[in-house]
Amino acid sequence: MRFNDAITGCVLVIFALAEIAYTQTFPSLFGQSYGPELFPRIIGFGLIATGLLLVVRGVRQKVQEKRRTGIDGRWIKPGPWVQQSRLKINVLLVMLALVAYILFSDWLGFILMSMLILSVLLVRLGSTTLVALLIASVTTACLQLLFANLLLVPLPAGVLLGLVY
Repeated sequence: MRFNDAITGCVLVIFALAEIAYTQTFPSLFGQSYGPELFPRIIGFGLIATGLLLVVRGVRQKVQEKRRTGIDGRWIKPGPWVQQSRLKINVLLVMLALVAYILFSDWLGFILMSMLILSVLLVRLGSTTLVALLIASVTTACLQLLFANLLLVPLPAGVLLGLVY
């Protein structure tokens, strides 16, 4: 799927404005003329400039396309995968997996949800069940060690609370 640069630029400008607005909530430092909001605001203004350049570029491309072909083209051009129902199901399955993780990870925990989601997606994408379970197990173990033990990010334990922690 291809978006016109003007759409991407508008999204970037909206994100930058929200980011700059959020910096208003940052605390000020006593005795300093600038605080922790300075660098995020600088980045936000840079994102606004970049977004506006993308909008100008996208509109310019649209005008040139209309002059060249005489047809007002689309702002969003779907890719070839949109025509194949198997690929649409794969995209929907990934989105469903994200929603399922959000809804059930507190109850089941990270380890079980990760194993379940990775196994289902790997089997759907063509792996055998044994290979999918092996990859899901190794990946889940590595993620658990990396986030919970090294980075100290609390992952939901769920039903494995007594076993994991």
